[in-house]
Amino acid sequence: MKIALIGYGKMGHEIEKIARERGHEIVCTIDINEEEKFSSDSFKSADVAIEFTSPKSALSNYTNAFKAGVPVVSGTTGWLEHLDEIKSECDNNGKTFFYASNFSLGVNIFFALNNYLSKLMNLFPDYVISMEETHHIHKLDAPSGTAITLAEDIVSNVDRINGWVLEENITTDTPDNKLKVKSFREGEVPGIHTVIYESEADTIKITHDAKSRSGFALGAVLAAEFTKGKKGFLGMKDMLGDL
Repeated sequence: MKIALIGYGKMGHEIEKIARERGHEIVCTIDINEEEKFSSDSFKSADVAIEFTSPKSALSNYTNAFKAGVPVVSGTTGWLEHLDEIKSECDNNGKTFFYASNFSLGVNIFFALNNYLSKLMNLFPDYVISMEETHHIHKLDAPSGTAITLAEDIVSNVDRINGWVLEENITTDTPDNKLKVKSFREGEVPGIHTVIYESEADTIKITHDAKSRSGFALGAVLAAEFTKGKKGFLGMKDMLGDL
């Protein structure tokens, strides 16, 4: 399979390594200030483009890839206010887009565990629910897309929770029924996410602690393999089914 990489930093290099190990060809790499490459024959020859950049450039990258007729697999977070625009491109103009807030297979198992546990803990109102997430200092958005996915599942499953709020944005007017999310940015941490249930009697925690970027990169390459030849808006549930 021919793969183009949009974003050629640490994550892009890790994806390149795994893609080559799996027998794929990297036909084009596009990094900051290399937008002219979107119109190149090498980029247009790609079966799929894998995009890991920044919230500020993500939408432009998707649009340029669509113009070139190249499907996109993206793991960039922090741009979801434009999600309906991308879904419209897929539904109305035949484009192909695969999005995940986290491509790690372990994290997606963690999502399933969080979903199950939050439904169970809806029955036990004595537990106060909160979340913490830690990432490297280069990550621009907070909370992470993974944390938002976890939080939104909790909100949908727990009747006593009505929305989530980043701890630094809490004021005296913030209702008590908001799920509080703490975000930390430290060193080169790949990603740690913890959901906490605390009562006067005990504390229950579930944590996913990524050891490196390799799990995210492998998941992105697997998603590209899944996306080739397909149409529409896709995600991890399409690839993995309901865990």
